[in-house]
Amino acid sequence: MEIRLISVGKIRDKAYKEKIDEYLKWIRPYARVTFTEGLEERLSPKAGSSEQEEARRREGQRVLSLIDKNELLVALDAGGERVTSDQLAAILERLLVMGKRRLNFVVGGATGLDGSVKARADMVLSLSSLTFPHQLAVLVLSEQLYRVFTIIHSHPYHR
Repeated sequence: MEIRLISVGKIRDKAYKEKIDEYLKWIRPYARVTFTEGLEERLSPKAGSSEQEEARRREGQRVLSLIDKNELLVALDAGGERVTSDQLAAILERLLVMGKRRLNFVVGGATGLDGSVKARADMVLSLSSLTFPHQLAVLVLSEQLYRVFTIIHSHPYHR
């Protein structure tokens, strides 16, 4: 199975990008993993709520255009289900045995995820009750996915 991380926003900070790439490299012995980023709409800092909503809708369309119907989608959203690392490992193990071609994790951009993405998602998870900038959320997600694989494979990293 392939795992794809999708970041609506682009990872612009070099330090974040390097660390995300490092975690993805560490995941590769366990699973094929790819990273897609930069699907965001450019918005003026003065953009109103209707412009933000329209931008979020277009971003959602871009995300959904990447997902085939036979793929799983996990959306990351502050309002999603909160799980521990061990629970996430159990969830991932269940999803891996479903035989789907690809498992997609999506992190929204500056204005969040469009409702259409959350509606299509097979699962909506929260990384925290706190709100993170998308670059940090992608970094936390990549670390947690690495941690999940170390839990599944009884690697001492988690303990």
